[in-house]
Amino acid sequence: MSKNLFTVVLFLTFSILTFSQPSEEPIFRVSLSDLKMTSYPKDSTANAIVLYEFGNSFVDENDYKLHTEEKYKIKIFNKEGFENATITIPLREKDNNSFDKIENIVATTYNLEGEKVTTTKLNKENIYKEKHEYYSLVKFTLPNLREGSVITYSYTTITPFMFNYKSWDFQSSIPKLYSEYCASIPGNWDYNIKLIGGKKLFINETKVKKECLRGGNGGVAHCFDAKYAMKDIPAFIEENHMTSKSNYLARIEYELKSFTQFNGVKESFTKTWEDVDKELKKEKTIGRQLAKSIKIEEILPTTILNETEPLTKAKSIYRFVQENYTWNEEFRIFRDVSVKDLIQEKSGNATVINILLKILLEETGIKTNPVLLSTRGNGFSTKLFPVISEFNYLIVQSTINNKTFLLDATDPFLSFGDLPFRCLNQYARLLDFKNGSKWIEIEPQSLSRVMYDVEMNFDEDQKLVGKVKSKRTGYHALKYKKAYYPNPAEYKENLTNNAPYLEIMDHTVTEDDVRAQDFSEVYKFEYHPENTGENIYLNPFFVKFFNENPFKLQERTYPIDFGYKDDYIYIFKLNLGEKYTVAEKPKDFRLALPSNTGEIGFSTKIMNNSVVIVMKFDFKSAMYSAEFYPYLKEYMGKIVDIQKNSLLLLKKI
Repeated sequence: MSKNLFTVVLFLTFSILTFSQPSEEPIFRVSLSDLKMTSYPKDSTANAIVLYEFGNSFVDENDYKLHTEEKYKIKIFNKEGFENATITIPLREKDNNSFDKIENIVATTYNLEGEKVTTTKLNKENIYKEKHEYYSLVKFTLPNLREGSVITYSYTTITPFMFNYKSWDFQSSIPKLYSEYCASIPGNWDYNIKLIGGKKLFINETKVKKECLRGGNGGVAHCFDAKYAMKDIPAFIEENHMTSKSNYLARIEYELKSFTQFNGVKESFTKTWEDVDKELKKEKTIGRQLAKSIKIEEILPTTILNETEPLTKAKSIYRFVQENYTWNEEFRIFRDVSVKDLIQEKSGNATVINILLKILLEETGIKTNPVLLSTRGNGFSTKLFPVISEFNYLIVQSTINNKTFLLDATDPFLSFGDLPFRCLNQYARLLDFKNGSKWIEIEPQSLSRVMYDVEMNFDEDQKLVGKVKSKRTGYHALKYKKAYYPNPAEYKENLTNNAPYLEIMDHTVTEDDVRAQDFSEVYKFEYHPENTGENIYLNPFFVKFFNENPFKLQERTYPIDFGYKDDYIYIFKLNLGEKYTVAEKPKDFRLALPSNTGEIGFSTKIMNNSVVIVMKFDFKSAMYSAEFYPYLKEYMGKIVDIQKNSLLLLKKI
């Protein structure tokens, strides 16, 4: 399965020279039908909808800056949709001479009173500018909002920053009927163009406009004119099990490859990875820090220095860094990266902690390489050409006894060879300044599993008592280690509070090491069923894997990314004794996901006056394409239903 189906790169060419005949487009003017609209048939849950939006970007030959005209028409259905009438426009500021500016803000609210249309215009004094260190925010809210209002607003932004041409979002948190963007790019600027989000363009037309821009000494440039549009665009609604929404929002983005002056001098901006490797090797916060020499005998204890077995030594160094240096919760790649400061202050960002780990491993003879990645919340990094700004994290790859490990020492609970969940973003770039960098896959090395073994019987007083044994591995174990070890008393209290029918006793955790791959616990319990007379209705799932179905959307247009594969096993054994028998039991059940990517198995057997219930299910893939969504939704729904509604009816003999 392809790991990234959502980015298409369109390289600028001048081979397509003509527009097709212009299609009939929505108009910016508000109509009576706009005002009488009460809902959107394709999405009855929408609180608002964009009826029309338009953008037009071009380089003005009077100032050689990028001008963008934008127009919006939005229908507000209810009060929950009012938030779409508060507009925030970011403006970049580099210095006093280089900054964005905004002009011609016009905004109007339209309301229908009977059959009469009323308009309320935005006053200039209600436009605010919020200053920050490197940018400003221009804000305004449309006046006289009501349920049923239609709002329009327009403005023009002007920017000297041409590295990134104006991007355009075709998709947002509310649906859109029509979104159009026109771009006129002089031939001096050559861009990579990325269409992201996997949605098809309704209009994709290009042409060359002759002599659109003139420079000094008679220089002239032709323009690449493009017109893009989408229609009937669904709202993008975030849901569980996804990476950054920036990976999937339908939009168009530009990145400058080169700029040619009118005198013919050309400057390249998009480099090869070979060029980037050379620059990073010399860069003061990456290359120079990675090349630092440390007197390891002044840092590492002699027990580690004297260790001869490579893997044992590597694990000891890894643990030493975990225990002695604290992560300050910042990622940082190109700022505040100083190994010297980390050693002195014992605290630093993720990059410098992992650089120290690399240096210590390498100084003791263990082969290592730094690895750049983009975290799940930061979005995917571009593979087709280097964009260093898209990376925000650094980890370490180590090769020991012909086996490769990916390491991150920021989390004291991580096991050797595991990465924080935030790093599970499919792929990363391994830096090798001698042999050249390359892409590598990011895949967890250990299995993530949850297992429960519950044994239950009637004691001498005919009370239901039993024992629970549970074991978690991989990322499931990591979550529970972080919950238990900092405060065992609070953990046990929460365990009791989440089991209303159980009285829990003799709770123990079998692992003493917070970095162990597993987390196992054992406890005894006494079960207090609801009073139903002589018979007992018993739900065998004292612990539930999922309390509700995480998938609730009617349709999901982006992948389901769990980050890792996992499986779940629940075994329940009940000794009925001499006074009860089973009058009713749950039905056996099986359900498989397409392409053998997951299966639920649920069965109940009665043998020798005992009941054995087994439930197993798994997710054989870490990521599922959007086409799997209805199947996963049904799959998860059935898991929740089995846990909630599987009842044993025990009848007194």
